[in-house]
Amino acid sequence: MIKTRFTELFGVEAPIVQGGMQWVGRADLVAAVANAGALGFITALTQPTPEDLSKEIARCKEMTDKPFGVNLTILPALKPPPYAEYRQAIIEAGVKIVETAGYKPQEHVDHFKEHGIKVIHKCTAVRHALSAERMGVDAISIDGFECAGHPGEDDIPGLILIPAAADKVKIPMIASGGFGDARGLVAALALGAEGINMGTRFMCTKESPIHQKVKEQIVANDERATDLIFRTLHNTARVAKNAVSQEVVAIEKKGGAKIEDIAHLVSGQRGKVVYEEGDPDYGIWSAGMIQGLIHDIPSCQELVSRIVSEAEELMASRLSRMLGGKAAAAAE
Repeated sequence: MIKTRFTELFGVEAPIVQGGMQWVGRADLVAAVANAGALGFITALTQPTPEDLSKEIARCKEMTDKPFGVNLTILPALKPPPYAEYRQAIIEAGVKIVETAGYKPQEHVDHFKEHGIKVIHKCTAVRHALSAERMGVDAISIDGFECAGHPGEDDIPGLILIPAAADKVKIPMIASGGFGDARGLVAALALGAEGINMGTRFMCTKESPIHQKVKEQIVANDERATDLIFRTLHNTARVAKNAVSQEVVAIEKKGGAKIEDIAHLVSGQRGKVVYEEGDPDYGIWSAGMIQGLIHDIPSCQELVSRIVSEAEELMASRLSRMLGGKAAAAAE
């Protein structure tokens, strides 16, 4: 058993988190993650309405009695979702953990804290982590450049970002972006984090609600099989490399691209079809560089157990051997 400030604060057995993922963070996956001893998050905005979110939370509670949370991502939009109503659905359902991400979460954090809900805020820069800490969040998820989804615009990989944040952030912090196995967990703990957040790795599990062909594509892909799109629009996203992402990159390379020039290629609905029907080239879908370290499609229980047991073995055996007699003497 690996105990950290994170596992103790959130009442979970393993220092592993399945963060919010659009179209993927549904009750089946989240309950399986929770039952495996890790912390899973239902993605609020995957549910079309706040009422649908309430039903999804209830469905998850039927499948697990372990802790789980809900992700609420706040992004600038021409027609913003009814965030206050989604918040209310989370509160009324009795959910005790929320992952926030995105733009200025202060009003959301305040509302959740009034109801005794613990908040993890996901961010991509040390300055944003410190800002969230001042807002009163309980933990930080610091997201490096290797991640799927939005890595921010600073391009700082986890090997630098995690210890840079750990030097300044006082509340518990989990490392996100590029994690998928025991080696990553041990490295994250060494860099100052209290656990890891995995997205792409949990997409590629038996309980993940996406098409088997997409899971097989993740296994087949290597660490180079991602593209950075929206770079010229200063809203960078890391996605799986495919025919559509390559087309977007080509349009942006010409210069002067506006969102209208690529909107038909990058619609979320096309990405949803990828997950539902299993054509990896139909639209844009999120995946991180960790694809290069994903070689199988286990159950969530198998995955979490394997990561924890291999991490314990790494720390107790391989690393302690490097210290020679010192570690053995200290253990006695």
